[in-house]
Amino acid sequence: MRYLPLYVATAVGAALLTSGSFCAAQAPTKKAATTPPNRQAALTTHDVEINALLQKMTLEEKVHMIHANSAFAAGGIPRLGIPELMTSDGPHGVRPEQGRNWKAPVGADDASTYMPNNNALAATWNPALGYAFGTVLGSEANARGKDIILGPGINIVRAPLNGRNFEYLSEDPYLVSQLVVGYIRGVQDQGVSACVKHYAANNQETHRDDIDVDMSERALREIYLPGFRAAVQQGGVYSLMGSYNKFRGTYATENAYLMNDILKGEWGFKGLVISDWGSVHDTQKALRNGTDLEMGTDLVLMSQGVDQSAAASGVTGQPDLVNGSSQSLYNRFFLADPALAAIKKDPTLLPLLDDKVRRILRVMYATHMLGGPKRQPGAFNTKEHQATALKVAEEGIVLLKNEGSLLPLKKSIKTVAVIGANAERANSMGGGSGQIKAKYEITALQGIKNELGSGVNVTYSPGYTIARDQKADPQLIAQAVAAAKAADEVIFVGGSFHGYDYGKWSDNAYDAEGTDKPDLKMPFGQDELVQAVLAANPRTVVVLLGGGPIEVAAWAGQAKSIVEAWYPGMEGGNALAHILFGDVNPSGKLPFTFPVKLEDAPAMKLGEYPSTPGNPLKQTYKDDIWVGYRYYDTYQVKPQFAFGHGLSYTTFDYGKLSVKPGPQSATVTLTVRNTGKMAGSEIVQLYVKDLKSSVKRPEKELKAFDKIALKPGETKTVTMQLPATAFQYYDEAKKQWVLEPGQFEVLVGSASDDIRQKATFTL
Repeated sequence: MRYLPLYVATAVGAALLTSGSFCAAQAPTKKAATTPPNRQAALTTHDVEINALLQKMTLEEKVHMIHANSAFAAGGIPRLGIPELMTSDGPHGVRPEQGRNWKAPVGADDASTYMPNNNALAATWNPALGYAFGTVLGSEANARGKDIILGPGINIVRAPLNGRNFEYLSEDPYLVSQLVVGYIRGVQDQGVSACVKHYAANNQETHRDDIDVDMSERALREIYLPGFRAAVQQGGVYSLMGSYNKFRGTYATENAYLMNDILKGEWGFKGLVISDWGSVHDTQKALRNGTDLEMGTDLVLMSQGVDQSAAASGVTGQPDLVNGSSQSLYNRFFLADPALAAIKKDPTLLPLLDDKVRRILRVMYATHMLGGPKRQPGAFNTKEHQATALKVAEEGIVLLKNEGSLLPLKKSIKTVAVIGANAERANSMGGGSGQIKAKYEITALQGIKNELGSGVNVTYSPGYTIARDQKADPQLIAQAVAAAKAADEVIFVGGSFHGYDYGKWSDNAYDAEGTDKPDLKMPFGQDELVQAVLAANPRTVVVLLGGGPIEVAAWAGQAKSIVEAWYPGMEGGNALAHILFGDVNPSGKLPFTFPVKLEDAPAMKLGEYPSTPGNPLKQTYKDDIWVGYRYYDTYQVKPQFAFGHGLSYTTFDYGKLSVKPGPQSATVTLTVRNTGKMAGSEIVQLYVKDLKSSVKRPEKELKAFDKIALKPGETKTVTMQLPATAFQYYDEAKKQWVLEPGQFEVLVGSASDDIRQKATFTL
C-alpha cells in the first residue's frame, strides 16, 4: 500500500530449541499427491448470524461499512455492536501508526519486532519458518488491537529494477506458493487476518498508478496467479488487496475478470477484497466488479489537492447517519456517498452491497471480533519473537561464493577491518509501507563486535557516503584501503539501501515503494571502492545488503567470498556474524536469479520494461512465461548466480534417483549424505521437464523441494510427491489446465544449474 506519515497513520506454533534447531507446531505438511481441500469454506460458518445482522442494518449503515473512516480503520456500527475494522502494515513487522484504538501494551512502547524482508524468508526455502514468521506478525498485530495485517506481498519478482522487490518472495510461483501458505496460517492462527497482496500484475512501482498491463492468459495462469490461488485455497486467507495498476484496460481493484470471474468465481474466495490505498477509481465498477472495502482514497486525494466531491461522481457530503455527525470524508470515497446515491437510484445494486458487507462480517467473525470466544491476547516484541527473527535471518543468508574456503573466518584473528557505510546503517525505517519502528536493530558492525568481543581489534571505515548523486570519494576509498591493508581479515558490507522518508530523494533511489531503481549497480561508487579494497587485501569477504539482484560482474572475479544478507531484520547483524564465523552453517538458496548484467534479464531482453516507447502507460509482458530461470535455462543465458544457488561449509552427495509413476502423479525418492565435517542443511530441489509437448515449455520447472538437516556422515532418504499439477500447462484454447500423456524427466539438484540426478518416466 501507499506509505502514509506516522501521524496519520506468545508466538504460538513456533519454538526455537537451545540446540539452534527449529520446530513449528501446526507447520504446513508436505503437499499430498491429491488436490487439497479449499480452505475458504471455513469463512462461511457464521453466515446465518451474518444474514441476521444484515437484516437489521439500514442502507446507510451498510454503505458505512464499505469505506474507510480514518487512515487505517473502517466501518463500525455501535448500535448493532459491530466494531471498527482495524488494519495495519506491514509485511515485515507491525507498523507504529496511531490507529483509532491503538494503545501501547503495558510496559512496552510502540516498537515492533523487525523481521527480515520477504526475500530473506524465501531464501530459507523453509515453509515452517514461513509459519513462524506469520505467527510473530499475527501475535503482535493482535497485541496492538489490529484485525488485519496488510501482508504478505507475493508479486512475482519479474523486473529486477522493481523498487518493491524487497517485499516479495520469488521469481518462481511454486516457491511463492509454498512460503505464502505457512505465512498466512501463522498470522491467522493468532486470530488476525492476513491480507495477501497485490492482486494482480503489480510488478513495478514506477507508473504503478496508471500503467496498463497486458499478458497472455498462459503467463497469467502459470506465473502470476499460482501464489494467490494457493493463498486463497490452501492458506485460507481471509482478505486480499487489489493492486494499483490496470490489467487489460481496467484497474485491477475493480476488474471483473480478476475479481469476479477468477478470485470469487473459480477459486471460491469467500473473504474480503480491500483496495490498496487510493486504488479505486469508479463507483459503478467498484460496486459491480468485486471491491468490498475502499481504503485510503481520501488521504491520497487530499495529498494531491483534489476535491473528491467532484472526483467521486459529483455527489456532495451528507450527514453521517451511523454516528450522528456530519463528516466531510463521506464525499471523499467512491464507495461512500456516490455508492449510496447509486444504490438508491438502482436498487438492483443492493445484493452487491449486501455481499460486500457479508464478506466484511465474515472476516470479523473469523478474527473473533464478533461472536465467541473472544480473541486471546497477543504478545508484543518478546524474546521468542526476536529469536524467530534471528532464525529466519540465519537460514535466509546465502553464501554465493567461497573460493579457497575463506569462510568461515577464525575467531583467533587479531584485526578485522569492517568497511562500508551499510555496515552501520539501520534499515528498519525505510522502504515505504514496509517501514518498521524496530525495538532495536543490530547492524553488521555491531553483530561482528558482539561475536568477537574485546579480544579482537575491529576497525571501521565507511568507504562511501550515502547521499544524493554521491559518486566515489577518493579520500574515503584511500582510508578504506589503508584499513584493509592493516587488517588480517576484511569484511566489506555494501549493496543497496532503504530510503527513509517517503517521497524524498532516498526513496527515489533504491528498494522503496513508489519508485523503481535506476539500475542494478551498487550506488555511491561502491564498485570502485570494493575493487580497491579487494586489491589491497584479497582476504576480503563481500557482504551484500538489498532487496533484489545486484550486478557484481565488475569485481566478482576478484572476490573469494560473497555473501547475500538481504535486509536481515533486527537481529541481522548477529545472524551475519554467526554465518561469517561458522557458528551457523549457511543454508539459504537464492529465490531469484542474479543476471550478469541488467540487459540479460528477460523483462529487459524479451519484455517491454519499463514501457513501450511512445506509449508510456502500456506494458505488454512479451517475456510471457519466460520469467527468471525459465528464461535463462531455456534460452541458454548464463546468469551470475542461478536460481536456487547457495553454498555450504560442508558437502552433500546425492544418491540414485527412484521414480514411481502413478496414472497422473509420481513419487520421487533418493538419498542425500553429508560428506563433509560440519553439520548442515541442504535444500533438495526437484524440477520437471516435459520431453515432448504440443506447446513450448520451459527447460525445467520447480515442482518440489525439501530442506533436510544432516550431521557429518549422516544419510537421509528424501521422498517428494508430484501431483498431477506438477506436469500440467495452461491451454489457452481449451481455457483449462492440461496434462499431456508422455515422457517426463525429473531433475534433482542443489540449484537450477547444479543438477545431480535425473530420471525419465512415462505418464
